[in-house]
Amino acid sequence: MFRIRSSDSTSRDKAMTYRVEDDLGISNEVLRELMRSMILIRRFEEKIIDVYGDQDMKSPVHLYIGEEAIAAGVCANLREDDYVFTTHRSHGHCLAKGVDPKQLYAEFYGRVTGCSRGKGGSMHPAAPDLGILGTTAIVGGGIPLAVGTALASKMRDDGRVSVTFFGDGATDEGTFHESLNFASLKQLPVVFVCENNFYATNSPLSARQPHLEIYKRATGYNIPGIELDGSDVVAIYEVAKEAVDRARSGGGPTLLECKTYRWVGHVGPDCDYERGCRPKEELDSWMEKCPIETFKSYLLEQSTITIDWYQDLLREMDVELDSALEFGKNSPFPEKTELLKHLYFEESV
Repeated sequence: MFRIRSSDSTSRDKAMTYRVEDDLGISNEVLRELMRSMILIRRFEEKIIDVYGDQDMKSPVHLYIGEEAIAAGVCANLREDDYVFTTHRSHGHCLAKGVDPKQLYAEFYGRVTGCSRGKGGSMHPAAPDLGILGTTAIVGGGIPLAVGTALASKMRDDGRVSVTFFGDGATDEGTFHESLNFASLKQLPVVFVCENNFYATNSPLSARQPHLEIYKRATGYNIPGIELDGSDVVAIYEVAKEAVDRARSGGGPTLLECKTYRWVGHVGPDCDYERGCRPKEELDSWMEKCPIETFKSYLLEQSTITIDWYQDLLREMDVELDSALEFGKNSPFPEKTELLKHLYFEESV
């Protein structure tokens, strides 16, 4: 149901957000890398759907299918040493920042070769060498952490930028407002990225908030707030570039609201519309504007890619991810002695 179509059709439909005559001002290399990143995320998640029913992967999984353009577009503007803080729905951000799929799959299987040595599972991957100091499943929990690293960066004058991804549910939390206030006050190098998929688990935004325009909340903290189509990877890339450059140059924080939609349920590979949590018509309307299919159609019409390039990329991803999945599943479990390791900082003598 959620497979990437590999047909050679180049026709555009009503979901198309790019015009062939547009000059995007982005190099073909960057455009192809954005496509590569989105396909990596989509196929990575689809592989989880394929094996999750076997029950070997014990960790709960919150899949990112349908939201790939946000992680790809934002993270394409980050340096390796920039910080990223994310949520329980973390796979896409980790992959877009450069985490090895083998280490992620191993982590989800609870193996010692995982990025958190099998202790974090799907909701708590970490990759400090890539600026991912830890992932938190606490709603809104990553927002103040990103403000903290941004404060440290400003004090050290090291030029690093912090990015925090969070859902619309996190904007219900006091820490969201406190963090925007402090970041604005201190002009910190942080970008707040709200992935507004309209539901906190199954509770719609309209049932929780008096108005639905999250980006406008930036006005009260005297920082830019920008609303984006979360399926439009080019718009996200361009606006995120401005926000990251602004933060890195001392211009302070920005709030981006990317309106998007998760194609599967809040947790697990099932479709929650089957349980009456969301209307199927709503899901269908978002699937029609699939970020990958829309972008692929544009790149084909612009001759930035060919259908052979696209299909080769799909095959390449399948080979890489099948190998990564086998690596994760066949890696050893942690020894019992690992239980109390890596809980505290141990200074070497």
